This record gives sequence, structure tokens and C-alpha cells, in this order.
Amino acid sequence: MIKKVLCLGLFVCTYAWAQELSLEKRIGQILMVGFHGTHASKESQICKDIENYNLGAVILFDYNPVNKNKPKNIATKEQLATLTKELQACSSDGKLLIAVDQEGGKVQRLKSKYGFYGKFPKASDVIKMDQGKIKETYTKMSEELSSVGINYDLAPVVDLDINRKNHVIHGLGRSFGKDPKVVATYASTFIDAMHSNGVLTSIKHFPGHGSSVGDTHKGFVDITNLWDDIELEPYRLLKDKADTVMVAHVFNQNIDAKYPASLSYNTITKLLRWKLGYHGVVITDDLQMGAISQKYGLKNTLKLAINAGDDILLIGNQLDPKKTVSTKKLVDTIVTLVQNGEVKEEHINRAYKRIQGLKKKL
Repeated sequence: MIKKVLCLGLFVCTYAWAQELSLEKRIGQILMVGFHGTHASKESQICKDIENYNLGAVILFDYNPVNKNKPKNIATKEQLATLTKELQACSSDGKLLIAVDQEGGKVQRLKSKYGFYGKFPKASDVIKMDQGKIKETYTKMSEELSSVGINYDLAPVVDLDINRKNHVIHGLGRSFGKDPKVVATYASTFIDAMHSNGVLTSIKHFPGHGSSVGDTHKGFVDITNLWDDIELEPYRLLKDKADTVMVAHVFNQNIDAKYPASLSYNTITKLLRWKLGYHGVVITDDLQMGAISQKYGLKNTLKLAINAGDDILLIGNQLDPKKTVSTKKLVDTIVTLVQNGEVKEEHINRAYKRIQGLKKKL
């Protein structure tokens, strides 16, 4: 943990890191990984990773890309509740971030076939409901997540519905509309409902995925000539309320001529933090998505993401069974980057500190 050892004036503070927290264990906190398994015994690899590397977060999926006849992490209500208890028992503080994508509509991991409600409406249908019903709907969703030990929902979407050719946002009805104030209002209701049952949230996909026509799961998506400044507005409106912000892999030459948003210092540090004034945790979209994996190797991806200002690096181990990456490899690679001077240790420390602040909300 962090010990405050010196404060000069009001703002300048120096921190010393407790000796027992190694660099590896600070790095572990900035990682969110996906794994295969519906249980996490003390002998399981995921439990060992949580214990040995102080892993900060995991992401759960129902669909198993390796064996479609078996669940990946989610099979039944009872099983999922047991799994999350087992995972927390492996963590040192009982505050492991256990995440899913649960928006409603097509994007809900807790499906009715596993014994869950599974019929939460998509955002484009939610906006047709009255405010009381919306609050009730999202409170029910948060109760269900909390009841099985999930404490982090990678939602709500605050992308604006401004391109009817967009298959990923518009086509799936994932947006609350075109008006940023309306979108922020609905997203705020979602966040409040989640908080009522102790579930953290992530507004996504910064700096805006609503204008795009491509899918970053599949490959490079250039929004340079489609993106509009108005897409930043929900983030500005929610900057003090958002638990975390998820950054997309979209490329916008006008913001950064070289890198996609998730690997871009210009986008994360200069635009989101400095210009918009957001000071909370930033999480990447899955760094194994085609937009990143087809262009950047693992080492370069991790280096760019940390140096850009990302706090939680998401490695879902979901999209390509042949490209599963172990926690050990992730930690070892980042340790090497720090030792080589390619990543400053202060970036790790800053991310670690922000994540500890986030976990205090749990």
C-alpha cells in the first residue's frame, strides 16, 4: 500500500511504497484478464495468478471460444456465485474487480438460459420508457449482478447514435440517442442504479464510437472524417460521476496521427485528463481486439497503453483461443519494460494508486 511520508504545502506530496509490495504486485493490480474455468480452486491457475501477482481484476464470459459445448465462466446462478466467492478468497483484500459486459439487449452475459432474467432491454428501447421504469429496470440489473458477486459492470455506453450505418452501436441499439445531455442523463440513471447495489461502472467508448462504420473487434477503424467534437460531451458531463472510462481502439488522425485512442497519450492524457478534466481510472477496451492485435505486438501494446495513461489493461483471452496470454507473461513483459526504461515506474504507481481509490468505493 501507499504511505504518505512528506507533504510540502497543499499539493506536493511524496509517497513511499511499502517494501512488501513488489513491482510485480503493483503491475498485477493494473491487469484485467480473462480465463477459462467455471470454478477457481486454490490449485487453479487463475487463483495462483491472483495470489502470486496481486491480480487486480478479471473479466467473465459465458461463451467459450475453445469448446462451444461448454461454458467459459458462466453456467448457472449458483455456480457463478460460487466462482466469484472463490476468486475473492484468492485475493489479498477481498476487493478483486470481477467484471462483465452487461448493458442489456444483445450485450448481456447473464442470460436466461443460465437461470438469470436475461431480458434487459437495449438502450434504444430503454429511452421509450418513463424514468421510474428505467430506474427500476437498471436497479433489477444491478441486484442480479451483485447477487452473484459481480462488482464491476463494463457499461453504460455513452456513444452518440449519430451514424445509421454504424453496426456496432446503432445497429445493436446500444446508444441512448443523439443528444449528449439526454445520453448523459440516462447513463447517470444507470450508474446510480448500479451504485445502489455496490456495482462499479465504466462509461464507454472514449472518445466516441457512435460515428464509426467499422468494428474494432475485427480490425483497424478510422473515424478521422466521421468523428465530431460533440461525442466528447457525455464524458465532460459525467467526468465527476464516472467510476471508470473505457477507451476505444478507434483511430482519429486529428487527435493522434500515429496511434489509436487506447494507445494514444494525446487522447487519454491530453484530451481526456487535461482538457476534459477526468481524473479517475481509465480502462482499455480488450487489447486483443483486431484493431490492436493485427498491428502491434504484445510488448509494444503494453508499453504504449501504459505510457498513454491507461490504468487497467484489459486482456480478455476471449477472441482467439490461439492467442491466450498468461498473467505471468503480461507481468514479466511489463517488468522488463520498466527495467529497460521503456515504461516509467511512476506510471505504474500512478495507475496503482488510482485503482486503490476506485476499490475504496466497494
